[in-house]
Amino acid sequence: MAGALRRTTGLVGLAVAENPHERLRILYTKILGVLQNIPKDAAYRKYTEQIVKQRFNLVQTETDVQKLQDKLNSGHIEEVIIQAENELSLARKMMQWKPWEPLVEEPPSDQWRWPI
Repeated sequence: MAGALRRTTGLVGLAVAENPHERLRILYTKILGVLQNIPKDAAYRKYTEQIVKQRFNLVQTETDVQKLQDKLNSGHIEEVIIQAENELSLARKMMQWKPWEPLVEEPPSDQWRWPI
């Protein structure tokens, strides 16, 4: 596996990732684990799982960091790592929020009416 090929990302405050493949493998595995606790028919799980599995497959098959970065097409590999960290955080919050459950009470009938 190719390690860090450059000395800087060129982005202020964003250090070069030492081992991006390993970091992404860990993050994607954790995200998929959290998603297993969300109902299969929940939209968030379906679409997030689809994207994460696709990216996880690319991480496992592409050993060159630059080629992986190009195939993911989501900025620097370090930015992809931050995106994965944020997605893991969101997945954990979604477990608490449970947006797939029905509303506790009905919304007002004119909630979406505009202008008032």
